[in-house]
Amino acid sequence: MKKTRYLTVMVHRDGSLDSRTIRAPMWLVRVTIVTAAVVGAVLVSLLAVYGPIVRAAAQVPFLKREVARLDSENRQVRQLARALASMEQRYSLVRGMLGGSVIADRAPLGEVLPTAHPVLAQATGVTRYAAGSFPPRYWPLDEPGVITRGQVGAGGTDESHPGIDIAVPMGTPIRASAGGDVEDAGRDPEYGLYVLIRHPEGYETMYGHAARLLVTRGVAVSAGQVIALSGSTGRSTAPHLHFEVRREGRSVDPRTAINREAQP
Repeated sequence: MKKTRYLTVMVHRDGSLDSRTIRAPMWLVRVTIVTAAVVGAVLVSLLAVYGPIVRAAAQVPFLKREVARLDSENRQVRQLARALASMEQRYSLVRGMLGGSVIADRAPLGEVLPTAHPVLAQATGVTRYAAGSFPPRYWPLDEPGVITRGQVGAGGTDESHPGIDIAVPMGTPIRASAGGDVEDAGRDPEYGLYVLIRHPEGYETMYGHAARLLVTRGVAVSAGQVIALSGSTGRSTAPHLHFEVRREGRSVDPRTAINREAQP
């Protein structure tokens, strides 16, 4: 018969003559140790599994406050967007009634604000266009318009502007000033959608900021042919036509290049 083994622990308190003896069987000690290890492992597992959940739950009130703040800001953004859309719609209506923006770019600080009266740009009567290729002769628009910016040469204090800007409603037909060949047609960061026509005697005409092009590079066009529709593409703030006349690569004022009987 196997003899039972025991674990004896003697407890003695300082200053006392008595001592206390605790005696437990070895199998009970082993069971206690194993049980404590299992319980410890279970607690560690629970902490690893439920620890993130507890931390996330602690952040719920903060997240709710953040969501409420974002909802409030989103409502304000939507209100501002509606107000901006309303202002843009009103601005478009006013600009349409005026035939385009006639407000010049803001002048640099310290300079005298320029004052200019609008110059009407409207062809008189019905134009009969001649056939064939020849230098620029006809005004490129039939609709009324306002010249909002004239020609400014390079080397001055103001920004160079090689042509004239004529404010007209969106979609106004743009006509070729004379017969010739389309040297180029496409999109440019400054001119937006544009058409460049080559004419005899070294002349070229440029039509910029169109909303739609109706001709392509290399085709021949006749005087008065609709080559594009006016718009506000490229470096533009309102619908208008940028019209240039060039001879031998040098800019010419369209108002002096066009025959007087064909000008507005």
